[in-house]
Amino acid sequence: MTILRPILIHPDPRLKKLAEPIARVTPEIEALASDMLATMYEAPGIGLAAPQIGVLQRMFVMDANRDPEAERQPMVLINPEVTWESEEKNVHEEGCLSIPEQYAEVTRPAQVKMRWLGLDGKSHEQEFDGLWATCAQHELDHLNGVLFIDYLSAIKRQMITRKMVKLKRERVRG
Repeated sequence: MTILRPILIHPDPRLKKLAEPIARVTPEIEALASDMLATMYEAPGIGLAAPQIGVLQRMFVMDANRDPEAERQPMVLINPEVTWESEEKNVHEEGCLSIPEQYAEVTRPAQVKMRWLGLDGKSHEQEFDGLWATCAQHELDHLNGVLFIDYLSAIKRQMITRKMVKLKRERVRG
């Protein structure tokens, strides 16, 4: 049974922690992946890392296919690592399910190649570009305790953090 998980909102100390590697694919990891995909699609978002739902393990899910008419392309990446990145950079306006309604331009490598463990227990490697590359790097950052706002100036970061503190207070009261 798939469960929609609550998404942590910044600031939360769990979002700044290094996630632990996953030893092997178990039924619990498969269930977690299913929950994460359902939560991501429901949000709606294009990526979700396990730390965003309070699980400090190295796994993220993504589907950067934004065409609502197209078939879903869900991906589950366990213990992902970048094996290559392009010198060419790309600027994308990024947002985050843990930092709702806040967006900022972030510069990242335009293409990356990643290696990860799949739910099938096998090693996979694939090159990503465009929005897929941005999403994969953004989600990998979450596994290392890094948020997209960490790429911004201190003033912008503090401004967004203050908005999130206010949002969390309002949600508690509401």
